[in-house]
Amino acid sequence: MTALRRRTPSLRADARRTALCLLASLFLSAGVFAADRKPEPVPMPKEEALRLGERIYREGILPSGEPVMAIVQEDIPVDGTMFSCTSCHMRGGLGSNEGRISTLPTNGDSLYRPYEDTPVPMTTVEKNFKKFRAAHRRPAYTDETLAEAIRLGTDPAGRRLDPTMPCYQMNDRDMAILVSYLKVLSSETPPGVTPTNIRFATVIAGDVAPEDRDAMILPLEAYVRERNSRSRGLQRRVRMRASMEGLNLALRDVSLARWELRGPPGTWRAQLEEYYRKEPVFAMLGGIGYGDWRPVHDFCENHRIPCVFPITDFPVISESDWYTIYLSKGIYQEGEAAARYLRREVERVPETTIVHVYRDTPGGRALAAGFEETWREMGLPSPECRVLRGDEPVTGKLLRSLPAKGAHAVLLLWAGPEAAQALEEIAADPARPGKVFLSYSLWKRNPGTVPDKARDYTFLTYPYRLPREEGPYGNMARAWLAAKKVPLNDRRIATRTYSLIGVMSQAFGKMRQNIYRDNFIDSISVLPDLLYPDYERLSFGPGQRYASKGCYIVQLTHGAVPEIVKKSDWVIH
Repeated sequence: MTALRRRTPSLRADARRTALCLLASLFLSAGVFAADRKPEPVPMPKEEALRLGERIYREGILPSGEPVMAIVQEDIPVDGTMFSCTSCHMRGGLGSNEGRISTLPTNGDSLYRPYEDTPVPMTTVEKNFKKFRAAHRRPAYTDETLAEAIRLGTDPAGRRLDPTMPCYQMNDRDMAILVSYLKVLSSETPPGVTPTNIRFATVIAGDVAPEDRDAMILPLEAYVRERNSRSRGLQRRVRMRASMEGLNLALRDVSLARWELRGPPGTWRAQLEEYYRKEPVFAMLGGIGYGDWRPVHDFCENHRIPCVFPITDFPVISESDWYTIYLSKGIYQEGEAAARYLRREVERVPETTIVHVYRDTPGGRALAAGFEETWREMGLPSPECRVLRGDEPVTGKLLRSLPAKGAHAVLLLWAGPEAAQALEEIAADPARPGKVFLSYSLWKRNPGTVPDKARDYTFLTYPYRLPREEGPYGNMARAWLAAKKVPLNDRRIATRTYSLIGVMSQAFGKMRQNIYRDNFIDSISVLPDLLYPDYERLSFGPGQRYASKGCYIVQLTHGAVPEIVKKSDWVIH
């Protein structure tokens, strides 16, 4: 019976509750809480009201720019930015299940109709909450009862909501703005969705080699064919007893368009707009490009189009953008991992000297940015830096001229195989750096080109699962890809696309009939950690946009076919 006991409140808690009740009564008399009043009409254009309502919902910020104030657990005042609506109800407003806490939907389509048990088949987890749902059936909300629920924590049936639900303090105008947003949240059919079909696209950005293009697109097209075959079988089973509209996502066909971008990147945005104008799509799946992904990224952000796992070494690094989910931070992440690894070196040997050399290329700049930005965030002074311009050669003379000398010196050399001869030249020099760091990606994923004589003092950033550990995770992927006649190459394009297909399939299963763009991303964000061939793990979470969050630091054994030996754990950013 211990779990059923209620702790006797302390005098201090009683005093706090009394003070809060007095505060609430003041709000009521002033009309701030005014639970029996209908929110005032919003005195502004609809688009502006929706923008401000979205900000309240997602960030907990009022139109005034001030944070919403709230009370949780009946008596604890909090800043509403700590408990924004999206924290529990998700960005798409369709709720979530976490542990034994079930958060109900807050979108207009759900709120403004009676709440009952869902008529579609339930998963095992959902069945565990059947009694919970039955106990919380309620009439449809109205504007007035919705305002009361948000302010006072009671539903239209007069029942108290869970005490973890904050009671938000908003005046009538701000409440009307929030209510107007909730009415349209995940309530309108998104572009690219019909009662029988969902349209997707994949982007081929610029001059991509045919073998790389095929390694990305052939697995996706094979998945589409298989999925449509299954969905048509389900359609035949339900055709006699239900309409297609409003039913499970599994009953809809999917289609995949190729959007090929040609010419300089400055023209890609216009090409994307034209593709989208002719045939709007629900989301982008995969995609591939050798250069900066920003034109596609910005297009998706502007139109709020999800883009999942494009194959790119140069993703956009952002903590606030929402609609593109990358496999990793790309080459940037290798520089980031080197910084985190070397921090321990500096802590152990404070006299360590670090010199940073990189070529002025997209790859060199990305590695340098990853290292330098992470180094600064850790409060460490910037190392001396040398930028190699154009085709400036990396020579032994150049490396000897750098101040990175002796056992406690570290050289970050963000260049490619053109530096091999220079590394070999300084191998026997007693004044050479104690450690040299290279990028596995810049060395064209061919570590055998690192000179044998230099391997004892040379380290590489390695962003993938270690080769000797890939077998159990890669066999199934390679078998599936071989059956589809998909080529494999050292760029890991096909196996990364295989990971996309797995993530996408699980997210579709969670979405069911709620086919909305934000819900698609929400459904990915609540997936458990996943194990696939290429990366140590893919992990997700609300607001997280880079699934693989680590990188190894490795060395090479001697010989013509060197083995990769890890010198660090999976360095997490």
